[in-house]
Amino acid sequence: MTDLLDTPEEEDLRASVRSMLAAGCPWQSVLAFVSGGGEPFDAAVWRRLAVEMGLAGLLVPEEYGGAGAHWRAAAVVLEELGRAVAPVPFLTSAVVATAALRSAGGAFPLGPLASGAPTAALAVPFGAVAVRPTVTASGGRLTGSVRGVADGLGAGVLLVPAAEGLWVVEGDAGVVRTPVVSLDETRPLCDLAFAGAPARLVANGPAAAADALRTAATMVAAEQVGVASWCLDSTVEYVRTRHQFGRPVGSFQAVKHRLADLWVDLTQARAVLRHAVADLATGGADAPVASALAKIVCSEVAVRAAEECVQLHGGIGFTWEHPAHLYLKRAKATAIAYGSPDRHRARLAALVDLPAPPLEVA
Repeated sequence: MTDLLDTPEEEDLRASVRSMLAAGCPWQSVLAFVSGGGEPFDAAVWRRLAVEMGLAGLLVPEEYGGAGAHWRAAAVVLEELGRAVAPVPFLTSAVVATAALRSAGGAFPLGPLASGAPTAALAVPFGAVAVRPTVTASGGRLTGSVRGVADGLGAGVLLVPAAEGLWVVEGDAGVVRTPVVSLDETRPLCDLAFAGAPARLVANGPAAAADALRTAATMVAAEQVGVASWCLDSTVEYVRTRHQFGRPVGSFQAVKHRLADLWVDLTQARAVLRHAVADLATGGADAPVASALAKIVCSEVAVRAAEECVQLHGGIGFTWEHPAHLYLKRAKATAIAYGSPDRHRARLAALVDLPAPPLEVA
């Protein structure tokens, strides 16, 4: 069995990313970012992450100028970004889009993405669990629209699934990007409209985009574990110091039980996640099953952890000035991202030959 514990190299990576985010992306700066609005992502944090630390090219093969790392390393980074609710396109560009291009076989040069400029986005609805093209190609130009694309506003490279395969669109020629209201302001969504946008084909058929979506379901679970970890840690610290009736709130048995149950659930979710990432890294036969399980378990634990964080912080937890709402929104948004738990349960039923629930599988 693959060792699911962090290697020394992964521990060092985790410590480096956490240290950088603590200094450059505290929750106060995230709150200022979402309050200000207008920017697709925090450019200063992205520069530190992508350029100074070189993590935009973490999954890019070495021959294209990247680090050539494996999925476990990317999961470590995503956990830490989840802990900080960092408003950067690492998941969508450095992981999902890069996975699609890797599956495409290097037909598009990955070197620019390894540098972090430009960023890329897979043009599918953020809640998509399967590829359903709504764009058509003719003569090297794309026509159609895609709704609810994550991090599409700031992406210089768009990977667009069409009936013929996966196409790359660079620049804004023939592309209209319309911002839409997003529950999670740290990850803006937009609608994309293509009106004869020049593009080039990088992969035939739906396989590259489908591989990227399966990878995304696993990797977004890592971000959810990070969200849940912060919620639990911050809540434990708060109830230790907050007093009511002359006692710390954390000394009350009901509070202890709620946090103990959450700790158990989070520990189980982390184990499920690491198994799924290990299967992804090794190309194990159980990867589709493990991916569905990780998305189901981690989605539900992240939402529950964020809800407990808001409630157990009392009145302050419901205010805009406290970061709890940032984590609740990220948890809720990622629970839907790349397939809701119910859709993955339906897929899981098919994978293990169980009767599927009465739900249309996307």
